[in-house]
Amino acid sequence: MFCLALLPLSVGARAQQATEGNTPQMQYIARYAALAVAEMQRSGIPASITLAQGMLESDAGRSELAVKANNHFGIKCHKGWSGERHSRDDDRKNECFRVYPSVEASFQDHSDFLRYRDRYKSLFELDPGDYKGWARGLKAAGYATDKAYAEKLIRQIEQYDLTRFDRQAESPLPEAPGRIEQRSNGVLGEREQERCRFALSRPVYERNGVPCIYAVEGDSYASIAESNNLFLKELLFFNDLREPAALEPGTLVYLHAKKRQAAKGLEKHIVGEDGETLRDIAQRYGVREKALRRLNALSKDYTPAEGEMIRLRK
Repeated sequence: MFCLALLPLSVGARAQQATEGNTPQMQYIARYAALAVAEMQRSGIPASITLAQGMLESDAGRSELAVKANNHFGIKCHKGWSGERHSRDDDRKNECFRVYPSVEASFQDHSDFLRYRDRYKSLFELDPGDYKGWARGLKAAGYATDKAYAEKLIRQIEQYDLTRFDRQAESPLPEAPGRIEQRSNGVLGEREQERCRFALSRPVYERNGVPCIYAVEGDSYASIAESNNLFLKELLFFNDLREPAALEPGTLVYLHAKKRQAAKGLEKHIVGEDGETLRDIAQRYGVREKALRRLNALSKDYTPAEGEMIRLRK
């Protein structure tokens, strides 16, 4: 049983009402704010960052890439891209850029591009409201070669008050299922109503379709379990833990059992150089650690080594 928390009316309509004038940037915000909010709920990337990047990279939807390829974020083909391609001069002549069937597909791929690449993983340890940290982190990770990239994003976010959409996105996606008592007539019981009210007070995100939250200062696994009507052992099981561990702010905590394999298109993971464990990889992709062991025929005492390939799907 899930409790759905819906967005207030139309975020796009709110964006239209909140803007004055009719500049290309304001039109872009009015048209794509709801999409950025939906992506924040799905991926955890601040809607303000998505909108600022989209406006900057696509010249508010007017660039050649945006018009001809529905590519609003300047994402190049890179290794493994099997979709349509568009060539244009950029840092070098005739560089390959991704072509999308729709703008929605471009926004979704932008989220996944950041979410599943090692160079950007530190961004997801930031508070979702830290737009300055996100902007500077994107530049530091090499998203763009422009030395002023971070400052340009921050300036757009502040000029157009884009953080208001981050707050809109805090109406969460489906709240995590817990131990629920239902009345026989099918009407939501009191415990369910309380659980829904809690969900509305804190953003719930999804990774690989699994509800999750980011820990904040003062959180513990015990407090999160209690707040979400879960047994402590149940929450630990969801997160591949046998005993409670220290919970640092920004840690991803799953509120439901993870999947047996990663999302489509995420076939493998190459172990990085920062000493990540198999559990780290499992948490990153929303996959059960035990499932990764089975997929890769790994022993219980296996330790990932830099450069090794871990299969994420059958």
